[in-house]
Amino acid sequence: MVQRIIKFKNKHPFLFIMFIGIFVRMVATIFSKGFGMHDDHFLVIEQAQSWADGTDYQKWLPWTHGNEGPQGHSFFYVGLNYIILKTLTIFGLHDPQFKMYIIRLLHAMLSLLVISFGYRIACLITERKTAYKVALLLSVFWFMPFMSVRNLVEMVCIPFLMYGTLIVLRQELIRKHNEPGYHQTSYLVAGFFLGLAFSVRYQTIFYTGGLGLAILLAGNWRGTISTAIGVLSSIVIFQGIIDFLIWHVPFAELTEYVNYNLHHAYNYQTSPWYNYFLVTLGFLIPPASLMLFWGFLREWKRNFLLFLPIAVFFIFHSAFPNKQERFILPIIPMIIVLGFVGWENFKSSSVFWQKHPKFHEVLWAVFWVINFTLLFVFTPTYSKKSRVESMTYLSKFDNINYFLIDDHNNDNLRFPPVYYTGQWPRYDAIMHQNSYAGLAKERDWALTENQPTFVLFYQQDRLQERVDSVKKYIPALEYETIVYPSIMDRIIHNINPINANEKIIIYRNTAMKP
Repeated sequence: MVQRIIKFKNKHPFLFIMFIGIFVRMVATIFSKGFGMHDDHFLVIEQAQSWADGTDYQKWLPWTHGNEGPQGHSFFYVGLNYIILKTLTIFGLHDPQFKMYIIRLLHAMLSLLVISFGYRIACLITERKTAYKVALLLSVFWFMPFMSVRNLVEMVCIPFLMYGTLIVLRQELIRKHNEPGYHQTSYLVAGFFLGLAFSVRYQTIFYTGGLGLAILLAGNWRGTISTAIGVLSSIVIFQGIIDFLIWHVPFAELTEYVNYNLHHAYNYQTSPWYNYFLVTLGFLIPPASLMLFWGFLREWKRNFLLFLPIAVFFIFHSAFPNKQERFILPIIPMIIVLGFVGWENFKSSSVFWQKHPKFHEVLWAVFWVINFTLLFVFTPTYSKKSRVESMTYLSKFDNINYFLIDDHNNDNLRFPPVYYTGQWPRYDAIMHQNSYAGLAKERDWALTENQPTFVLFYQQDRLQERVDSVKKYIPALEYETIVYPSIMDRIIHNINPINANEKIIIYRNTAMKP
């Protein structure tokens, strides 16, 4: 068996790498349930499923009572998820967890294109042997499987960016060497896919702008114009027309997104300008990250067409005040591609590295040990397990119209993913700044039918005291069950308590659900 695998690897190295990529992504598809961050669930799945169920849970649409106008959300990607979830619903598939298996599987398949495109881009600028190594890195880099199955726009936009880049790079090399196969329409196609990336993640326009500028500086103004037309056509179709159909104003959501970010740039995580240098170096694992970054910088002239769009995107995010780590993800695979190619070029011409090949092997060995450790830990991680499983538990009960969250130690609500209830119940939250008495009066809990059916206590500290406080207003409250976070949730919380991954203790209001 081992001999067969080795024979297949030697005969079909790229297919072998793809099979590895498929395997680790299937592990993530099956085991990596939950969600990674707020945006990849609440701004995608929660909204898409509510539309599929004929409601508008977060009031995004103008005809929904309580909507206050465009909120700056692109309807393109959430709309694709709506189509998928609606189709599954039509075929009688209603279990929230099962539907998420399908969603993760589709995203895993999409992420395989990143391996393929990265390999093909590398083949155009270096020898095939190096391109295989690039593909292997993209296949098993520790974060790729876990992040690829998330509904994270920063990851979903990557295949579109890379495909547009691949088309442009191929055409520019053909033009440069005056070879047959040059087609002006290819730039239109590339632009169209780059426009799709924009419709998934607006900030990719800076990458696309850098790519267009690189084409122009290469002396191909016709290619620049064709690419721009392709981008604009895609944006008009998937942003302008969709927004016009919904709001009767083209680009209504895009305009609101730009306006919001200009006026709230300092309302979120702000960091120094060099933050993304540190994030990238850590994300790509030292010492390999240092080699990749050095290789990337050295390729600025040789592969300027690839270097400039990455640099423009990087510089914009480094200059913009709001710096969340995930924002840099769209260019990470391209940094890996160009960085590894650049490092291999540097190593082959370096006297030092030619004299110290063993040292080079040791450095990469350190990387692979760390990478595979992280890959083994993160790929099957069930993220935000307690919040997801608490909602899954509530899904066992019909007609859950209203529940309460007690998270008294916090000022910011950790939103419950009500998608997993299979219903769309209302909920209130007791936070650090409000009280049971005030909420009981506001919701008129004196009437049993106005009381919450369940109360979810986040964290166990002073639990009995909190339960007794709630029982003054909901006297029929009884302990139901406790939901625990995953092992990785607990580890991350212990490392950085800001990542609140808590036990959730569920109490049932037996007056509502005997």
